[in-house]
Amino acid sequence: MDKRDSHTGAILLVEDSRGISETVGEFLERRGYSVDYAADGISGLRLATTNSYDVVVLDLMLPGLDGLSLCRRLRHEEKRATPVLMLTARDTVEDKLVGLDAGADDYLVKPFEIRELEARLRSLIRRNRRQVSDEVLAVGDLVLDTATLRVTRAGKELQLAPIGVKLLMILMRESPRVVSRRDIEREVWGDLLPDSDTLRSHLYNLRKVIDRPFATQLLHTIHSSGYRLADLGVETAPDRRMA
Repeated sequence: MDKRDSHTGAILLVEDSRGISETVGEFLERRGYSVDYAADGISGLRLATTNSYDVVVLDLMLPGLDGLSLCRRLRHEEKRATPVLMLTARDTVEDKLVGLDAGADDYLVKPFEIRELEARLRSLIRRNRRQVSDEVLAVGDLVLDTATLRVTRAGKELQLAPIGVKLLMILMRESPRVVSRRDIEREVWGDLLPDSDTLRSHLYNLRKVIDRPFATQLLHTIHSSGYRLADLGVETAPDRRMA
């Protein structure tokens, strides 16, 4: 039986502080969660790729493999979409944006209130369960498998950074609707809104991968409105298939 059938959620806690691990683990288990532990990044990556979790709670500073590297490998190499909540003592906006760009879904600064941690876990779990984990999105000949994060166009596999995959997923789910800049920024970065050039830069990189090598442009900038992903020769909603 999957852990999620009998628990509030299955959590992987990757934290090298024994005190924090014990405190958080005992609290979550009392609240009905199932919790696995790892005290270093290498063990954490192994558990994250061999088991199924609702959320990975990931410390930034870890022995063996730091949290940013672990998160990038989880997204890039392992193609795992498991939500990641990053814990760190670094509290600058730039540090938080680096974590989100590496593929983290949320960011909590130490010291933190354990009830806030649980609230963020519940939010990530609800959001993730609303999404169909084995949904495949297609716009024209562009295909995104949301379970494996594999992106192809015209049968060719494309390599995207974690933030690019997140942007693509937002645009494909809303296609052919125009998505405002504000809506995209809030879904990707939450309340940590980046400077005015950050989204434009990420969309430029996304367009370079999904459009530039191909004859038909799919990603469109709509002046004063936002962005749209659509095959303008075929005005239909994105195809959604079950893998």
